[in-house]
Amino acid sequence: MDAVSGLGACTLRTDEWGVDVVVAGSQKALMTPPGLGFVSVSEKAMAMHADSRMPRYYFDWTAAKKAYEKDPSQTAWTPAVSLIIQLDVALQQILAEGVEEVFKRHVLLGRASREGIKGMGLSLFGPDEDMNSAVTAAWVPDGIDGKQFVKMLFREHGIQIAGGQGEMTGRIFRIGHCGFFDSYDIIATIAAAELALESLDYPVELGRGVGAAQRVFSKTGVTA
Repeated sequence: MDAVSGLGACTLRTDEWGVDVVVAGSQKALMTPPGLGFVSVSEKAMAMHADSRMPRYYFDWTAAKKAYEKDPSQTAWTPAVSLIIQLDVALQQILAEGVEEVFKRHVLLGRASREGIKGMGLSLFGPDEDMNSAVTAAWVPDGIDGKQFVKMLFREHGIQIAGGQGEMTGRIFRIGHCGFFDSYDIIATIAAAELALESLDYPVELGRGVGAAQRVFSKTGVTA
């Protein structure tokens, strides 16, 4: 399972769900710069790894496990010490908020983003559900240059979102809200999107998307 975006933002129950291998990174909801990779390996997967004859060195789980069993404070290879220290601070923030509360916050951020997008008259790229609360994607309206739209939000409003990749380049945009985000980040993003769309002559009614996002938070009593 690839949990790079979801780890720390969405519920993940590896044992309960019978997931043998989960891989993740430090740069999303774990709020640490890119450079650290994580892997959760079941006993079944570890046994298959031990029997495998495929060449490997740095990603040798058996070597990593032996090093950990010998001394849990050490790794089999040179660690990124500065990133580990930063990760420690980020994890303290998560624990202070409470893991379940972090998940609930991400669910609200996703709901508000989806409602804001629909309020602007745009179509969601994915299903309108809480399953993925790390990012919200929407179709770029017909007649709008998706690349220009993404650049405009950053250059003119200081809001950074992402465009599509591969065959979706210029066709969708993505609002990432995993990690250190609150209600005002979403409201500001929707407001900037409305202004950018108006500048590009799209018939958006200013305030409808913002109001839709705000109502998600107001109904829950969340203000930050």
